[in-house]
Amino acid sequence: MGNELSNKKMKRRALVGSTFGAVIEWYDFFLYATASALIFPKLFFPDSDPFIATLLSFATFATGFLARPIGAVIFGHYGDRIGRKNALVITLWMMGLSSFLMGLLPTFATIGIWAPILLVILRLIQGIGVGGEWAGSILLSMEWGSEKKKGFMASVPNAGVGAGMLLSSAVVGLCLYISNDSFYTWGWRIPFLASLLLLAAGVIIRNKILETPSFRQVKEVNQVSKMPVLEVLKLYPKQVLYTGLAKFSEHAPFAIFTTFMINYSINNFDVSSEYMVNVNILASVLMCINIPLFGYLSDKVGIKRLYIVGVIATLLFAFPYIGLMNTGVPGIILLATLLSMFPHNIQAGAQPALVAQAFPARLRYSGASLGTQIPAVFAGGIAPMVCTYLIQTTGSIYSIGFYIAFTSVVSLVGTILLKNLSNVSVDSEICKQKMVLKSTEKANA
Repeated sequence: MGNELSNKKMKRRALVGSTFGAVIEWYDFFLYATASALIFPKLFFPDSDPFIATLLSFATFATGFLARPIGAVIFGHYGDRIGRKNALVITLWMMGLSSFLMGLLPTFATIGIWAPILLVILRLIQGIGVGGEWAGSILLSMEWGSEKKKGFMASVPNAGVGAGMLLSSAVVGLCLYISNDSFYTWGWRIPFLASLLLLAAGVIIRNKILETPSFRQVKEVNQVSKMPVLEVLKLYPKQVLYTGLAKFSEHAPFAIFTTFMINYSINNFDVSSEYMVNVNILASVLMCINIPLFGYLSDKVGIKRLYIVGVIATLLFAFPYIGLMNTGVPGIILLATLLSMFPHNIQAGAQPALVAQAFPARLRYSGASLGTQIPAVFAGGIAPMVCTYLIQTTGSIYSIGFYIAFTSVVSLVGTILLKNLSNVSVDSEICKQKMVLKSTEKANA
């Protein structure tokens, strides 16, 4: 009885700890995303043409995504070697400290070219941290949960994406209001410096969580992989590929909805920075509600089935979304942004469990990290730059609709092909490894 109560307590602690940590890390990540649209073009690339300045700012945004596969390799390895919890404490430190240091950076006017260079270096550190965070946080929660609540338990930390965006948008909005005309002088630094306080709270909470039952079981039977990243690529290369394809329609459109369109609307329509930040705040509130809700529904109707519904909804909404945004009417821009959250949130609710169950427990951290963070470079990472380029070359915002539709088709194919391998035994893996080695030997003969 006492052991059962202890497990329930640890389940709650794992859920809270993984979610709170995810909120902090995504606060840092989205804070940079907002700054890349509002702040950095003016303060770190001031001598450039507005189009070039925006492109350069979004390029530094993309560097965070370029670093995410590195984080996936590093923390995928250690997450499957030393455990989910230990890896996640390190990722938290990396994100928090890099954001805090961004708040201390001198601008281009003070140190010239070194300002954007240092910004890029800190963004790379952020990207490495996020590359290891996402898979670890959902596994920490899901592997402490019950079999029947996989979708829900994995989705709650993913709601940290919305909560982090909400917190970052709210803090930026508050600083815009308080500092007013001084925002570009000192007000923009406050949200970054506040990361240090959040970091301290997150580390304390995560240190109180025990390692997950799934990882402990792998350790007890002495089946911890020595080189999990290489092993998952050798045994399950197709699963890694299909996971990456499945993520496209969740990731790229979200970067468009919440990053690119802020900048585009401010520069092309009669809307203020404050208004677009508030639009993101309302979208974030919706995410915090929707993602756990759709995670819960995925346990009822099927995780893969619900994800496919989200992909198709993204495809169908691509051009209506662009049409609504292109009116330039503030109220309709708000409506379009809120509506865009539903196709995304359906996917975000089902995706964590969909990805986690695509790999066996002993290689799950590595597989989930590689499968989601490598495509992050080609999906969300370059999306704002792709959109900027498409509009510049075609002269039409509707070209973005084709881009969103393309990502949806890619994801539909990947999701259909993705298998559930969560119940694959170690013996089955060993048999498969022998088959892979035999086929390799025959090919080399």
